Amino acid sequence: MAQLQTLAERLGYGPDARLLIVHADDLGLSGSVNSAFTEGQKSGLINSGSAMVPCTGFGEIAAFARSHEQADIGLHLALTSARVVERWGPVAPIAEVPSLVDQQGYFHERWTSATPINLEDVKRELRSQIDRAIENGLHPTHLDSHQYLLQKKNAELFEIFIQLGRDYDLPLLISREWFAAYPYLQTLTTPSDIVLDRTITIGPVILPENWADFYRNELKQLPPGISEVLIHPAHDTRELQAFFQGRQEWGAAWRQRDLDFFTSGDFNALLQEENIRLVTWREIASRLR
Repeated sequence: MAQLQTLAERLGYGPDARLLIVHADDLGLSGSVNSAFTEGQKSGLINSGSAMVPCTGFGEIAAFARSHEQADIGLHLALTSARVVERWGPVAPIAEVPSLVDQQGYFHERWTSATPINLEDVKRELRSQIDRAIENGLHPTHLDSHQYLLQKKNAELFEIFIQLGRDYDLPLLISREWFAAYPYLQTLTTPSDIVLDRTITIGPVILPENWADFYRNELKQLPPGISEVLIHPAHDTRELQAFFQGRQEWGAAWRQRDLDFFTSGDFNALLQEENIRLVTWREIASRLR
């Protein structure tokens, strides 16, 4: 039996090609997040991102998308709201998604066993987010989810996620390296679905002084296939410091470090040295179609 083609080969690349999506999460979270993304776009080195429709900065990203039609911007579907100064709630009317909100009308900070989530509320809210984006002129190139909730929480949520991708004809962030820990991902996907080979995300155990070394080592060891490095770039402004209220993990300084590395000449040179080609979700979908 002939061996199935890898995703890279399906796209027309050779079996040894090292392909990378440099993906900025949390677009729309704040003005400093948005401006960092547009800076990264100008450099050509941060070549993808996903926007959070419920957040107050979404309108700014939608305006950018309308004036930059080829920008690779997807949706960072959100059903929870982090413990920050500025929280967010559903796009759908609260009365139509009551299980998703707390007493103040915001999304729950996290879901626990005591959080009675109604799956019909989930479907209604996620479709509202996608439809709101399209109505505002942001035609998403792909879908992912805030804190991987739709991929890693349970099979029921992943089924909703898969169905959204098929209904809107959009690729989803799914990584083959997750299959062992979450077997339902492999069970519910088909050979025609887009599945990346791996994702790279820096973690809280990495000290600030070792930030660049972490990314350099990951890129030098990057295997063939399609990988996505998920980053959180932003400018370390007073606005963002207030937003996160001194939070270190994924806070203002964290995001500035990501921005600094991935718009640097060092990163650009590393891509050339390691013969790593940048690709986007837009390119992936276009080539497969």
